[in-house]
Amino acid sequence: MAMDVVDYDIRGSEMQFVEIELDPGEAAVGEAGSMMFMDAGIGMDTVFGDGSAQQGGIFGKLLGAGKRLITGESLFTTVYTNNGSSKQRVAFAAPYPGKVLPMDLKQLGGTLICQKDAFLCAARGVSLGIALQKKLSTGFFGGEGFIMQKLEGNGLAFVHAGGTVVRRELQAGQTLFVDTGCVVAYTPSVNFEIQYVGKIKTALFGGEGLFFAKMTGPGTVWLQSLPFSRLASRVFAAAPQTGGGGRGEGSVLGGFGAGGLLGGVLGGDDE
Repeated sequence: MAMDVVDYDIRGSEMQFVEIELDPGEAAVGEAGSMMFMDAGIGMDTVFGDGSAQQGGIFGKLLGAGKRLITGESLFTTVYTNNGSSKQRVAFAAPYPGKVLPMDLKQLGGTLICQKDAFLCAARGVSLGIALQKKLSTGFFGGEGFIMQKLEGNGLAFVHAGGTVVRRELQAGQTLFVDTGCVVAYTPSVNFEIQYVGKIKTALFGGEGLFFAKMTGPGTVWLQSLPFSRLASRVFAAAPQTGGGGRGEGSVLGGFGAGGLLGGVLGGDDE
């Protein structure tokens, strides 16, 4: 399927969004729930799968949808087509603080491997597949790095990463050890393995996991400083574990103010 060549602008700093300009007849495909706004001349169509195999019959559609289901994504994506006679714009917003990365698949050799929740949107024609790690140990212990998305085509795809993003160019034989959740994307030439930390004491008391990703060049890797799983775990750890008793963390008012003392009494915490 022919790729649409689109123009774009990435706006914002901590909470970014990408604004894509479509010529008449051009289209972009977006992850469910990622659309921010669009011009009136753009039409929306929810499709089964990733929208890249709509000419391949029901089998092609089922295959595309099945790939997305395995990676934990929705069975459906939304295609935004410019039905007007002039340029129209549609914007897609990042789901949490971080960066939106434009990936030109043509320059990257036609394929990019990325975390299963990293894809944001792409030009029509980009195929969303799955990339299963080859080694069984990676599957058992890889966690976030086991089932990843594979973006294929020669058009533009936009990937979202949390926090600050680092791009590293690895030479042949050069190795980088990374927390599995911090891997955003890498080119297929990079060898991805899961390696045991080696010391139980380090894993248990050092605040890190038992396993990390071993990435060996040649190729390019993109890393994020704030994986969503890490952000979610911090939020969960800081949240009240008793259903929310109205106490403000680190605040005198949380214990003695109207929201603390009165809320505690009414909540039955006056023992």
